[in-house]
Amino acid sequence: MSWSAPPPIPAIPSLPRIVRTARTLWVLSFLAGLTVLAGSFVARDSNLQRLRAVVADAAARGGVAPAGTAADIVFWGSMGALLLVTLLEALALAAVLSRRPWARWVLLPLLASHLPVLLLASVFLVPTGAAGSYVVMLWVAGVALAFGGLVLLFLPPAGAWLHQGRSLG
Repeated sequence: MSWSAPPPIPAIPSLPRIVRTARTLWVLSFLAGLTVLAGSFVARDSNLQRLRAVVADAAARGGVAPAGTAADIVFWGSMGALLLVTLLEALALAAVLSRRPWARWVLLPLLASHLPVLLLASVFLVPTGAAGSYVVMLWVAGVALAFGGLVLLFLPPAGAWLHQGRSLG
């Protein structure tokens, strides 16, 4: 016997199958993008050497900045932009999984902004040859997986789960 009743244990509802699948697709998308970033980081010396040649050619025509500095800026800027978009998407996905219905609407423009960032970064991060085709395949797979996950989050079962969570809190 005790003087007070123990506090109730709140029931944590499990994620619906469709939301779990969407989460898995998004996580696989993040892994594909981060794999490209890790590969670009590991091969940064060859990428920077290739970029310095491209920038030196452009600088010879315009003469704005030293080739090494400009190559570093575009390489690290591309890496940073891709990492920033991926981080923002991960934060929005975390908000969706915390049952915030508005967050899936945030994922829509984030995924749309991911495409131009990829196109811009492809100029600077995609190496020539077979390695470049692997980078492009991983990026296409990542965008396709993210798009599939986004579509699943807008299906009625996911919407019902999201709106049900709003009435609980």
